[in-house]
Amino acid sequence: MRSAGAILRPTWVPSHTRRYRRPGGPWDTPTLDALLSARGGEIVDGDRRFSHAQVEDLVARVAGGLAARGVRRGRTVAWQLPNGLAGAVLSRACWRLGAVATPVLHSLGPAELAAAVAQVDPAVIVELAADKASDPQALLEVFNGPPVAPGAIAVRPSDLAVVLFTSGSTGVPKAVLHTNRGLAWKAALMARVHGLSGRDAVLMPAPLAHVSGLLNGVLVPGAAGMKAVLVRRFDPEEALAIVEREHISFLAGPPTFFVAMAALHRDNPGAGDVSSIRLVSSGGASVTPAFVEATAEAFGCRVKRTYGSTEAPTVTTSTDGDSAESARDTDGRAVGEVELRVSDPESGSRRAAGEAGELWVRGPELFCGYADAEQNAAVVAHGGWFRTGDLATVDAGGWLRIVGRIKDVIIRGGENISASEVEGALEAHPRVRQAVAVGYPDELMGERVAVFVVADGPVDLELVRRWFAERGLARFKTPERVVCIDRLPLMGSGKADRAALRRRAAQPE
Repeated sequence: MRSAGAILRPTWVPSHTRRYRRPGGPWDTPTLDALLSARGGEIVDGDRRFSHAQVEDLVARVAGGLAARGVRRGRTVAWQLPNGLAGAVLSRACWRLGAVATPVLHSLGPAELAAAVAQVDPAVIVELAADKASDPQALLEVFNGPPVAPGAIAVRPSDLAVVLFTSGSTGVPKAVLHTNRGLAWKAALMARVHGLSGRDAVLMPAPLAHVSGLLNGVLVPGAAGMKAVLVRRFDPEEALAIVEREHISFLAGPPTFFVAMAALHRDNPGAGDVSSIRLVSSGGASVTPAFVEATAEAFGCRVKRTYGSTEAPTVTTSTDGDSAESARDTDGRAVGEVELRVSDPESGSRRAAGEAGELWVRGPELFCGYADAEQNAAVVAHGGWFRTGDLATVDAGGWLRIVGRIKDVIIRGGENISASEVEGALEAHPRVRQAVAVGYPDELMGERVAVFVVADGPVDLELVRRWFAERGLARFKTPERVVCIDRLPLMGSGKADRAALRRRAAQPE
């Protein structure tokens, strides 16, 4: 570990934040440390359990140890650890000091790790053996100082709290900056929106270095005072056993986790009692109506779609008062103070209700820029809007449907094809569990459509052609290459690694 590091500050403060400065508004929120110290919750890591009081003791002592190493307000502390107690405590200890937690996906190699942390110049880089991530003594052997009590450091809600790295599959990930108040507002809001309380428990297989893992594995459970079960490596059989043993009621993450769990439960009902599950919240391009229906049937619970990103965490979803059809067929409606706008990708002019275009988002949970301020220009629009790069429609009722990524559009012979539309159509087939569509180069057409399929039986090109024809889809959207695989390659976030599949599709058959 080393001590140095510059003070990190926001690189973008959108002008619309003035509207949130009112009593009871988004900015009338505590710091993350104040929020989580007041409620907290039990953390389960493997065969170890840590009560709220035990976690608080660890946070106070580790904060003291970091302070002894020179960590102060605005300085970053970076680490690369699997899911476990250590990552949660380190984040909390940073927030108590007003420092900036910088977790890095543990799947990144040495060169990728170096490129990521170089963007933020951390004051301290924590080195802890991966197998010690649930051992509090191992953490205290490195950081153990005079306990720092909540409120002992004058931390401001506007102070930076977290750097998260986008889980892009190519190039150096962008360093996304978030403040205390933005994340505290988001955590408390989502606990209310999901209807969570101290009686609930969440199973979290997504990395705490990913926005979904941090939000749903640390922040929301802390705001709701509920139990969080952290899993290092996702295994569907182990996950079902944990659901039964820990009475898990809430699951959140990409559909890749739940497809495998549902398939195992369907094929082996004795693998685990899932009656405690009452809500599954899933986001990502591969969340389709077919996935929602199949998962709801397998677990006997409410399953809903969400939408968000590293820069704008969980900005749309549905609630208990909304219809099952809305939760199945859309990505939800704006929650809290969020505003949505669909704009022409080129001119930025607003599109009419129901018309497709680029989704712009505005709200108090937005990031406050990238560590490299020059990167802001490509995604920040006038008026505090964040340009997501996602293609979407928003109907007159405010219901959002993500129809693809601008960069994920497959262009075949001059025709634009939404990868998510192809995937949704194919996943509606009873044999298909998951499908990912990508373009592959072709001299004549520019690109053609390849689809990678995880299925419960044979799926070939002829079957796919018949299925698309029966559903009345345009012929140019029909895949021209079908590859059946046992499992999709995943990025650290749990999302399908589209870049890897594109490379594979580009290889000669």
